[in-house]
Amino acid sequence: MIRLPKWTLIFIIVCVIAFGLQNITDSWFYLAFFPAFAFEAPWMFITSIFLHANFEHLFFNMIALFFFGSSLENRIGKRLFFMLFFISGIVGNIGYFFTSTDPYTPAIGASGAVYGIMGALATLAPFMMVYIYGFLPLPMIAAAILWAVMDLAGLFTPTGIAHGAHLGGMFFGVAFGLYYRSLLARRRTWQIRYEY
Repeated sequence: MIRLPKWTLIFIIVCVIAFGLQNITDSWFYLAFFPAFAFEAPWMFITSIFLHANFEHLFFNMIALFFFGSSLENRIGKRLFFMLFFISGIVGNIGYFFTSTDPYTPAIGASGAVYGIMGALATLAPFMMVYIYGFLPLPMIAAAILWAVMDLAGLFTPTGIAHGAHLGGMFFGVAFGLYYRSLLARRRTWQIRYEY
C-alpha cells in the first residue's frame, strides 16, 4: 500500500513558507549557516536547511525532494525519513564548514538533506530509473555517482555552490542506506530461522 509522504510534503511546505518570509524580512541572515559563527549560533546547522537563495534554487530542490523524498519515505517509513532529512542536512553543513573557502560566506538550502535522500536511495534502490535534467535516464546508483563526481570536481572550481554540503549529505545518506540494508538482511535471517 502506498503511504502519503507526510514529512516530504511538510518539509516542502516549510521551505516554501520560509522562502516567502525571506523576501519580506532580513531576519533570515541570522538563520543562514556561517562557518565563522557555527559554534556561537548552532541553530544555524538546522535553520539554514529551510532557506533558499532564489526561486530557481527553491524550485529544483523541492522538485528533487518531492520525487526522491516520496520514494524513500514510502520505503523506510516516516520516522526514519524525518531523522535522515535533518541529519543529512546537518552533516551537509558540516561538509560546507570544512570545505568553505570563506567562513563569512553563508550556505543556505535543503541540498544537503536532498543529497542524503538521494544517497540513501542509491543504496536501497540502485536500479530505480531516474531522469537527469528531465531527459537522460539513468539507474539511481549511476546518477548518484555522477552527481558526486560533479561535486568533487566543484570543490576545486569555485562556483558559488556549496559542493561540500552536497557531498556531506550524500555521504551520510549512503551510510544510512548501507546500515538500513544490513538491518533488513538481519531481519530476513531472523524470520527464516523463526519460520524453519
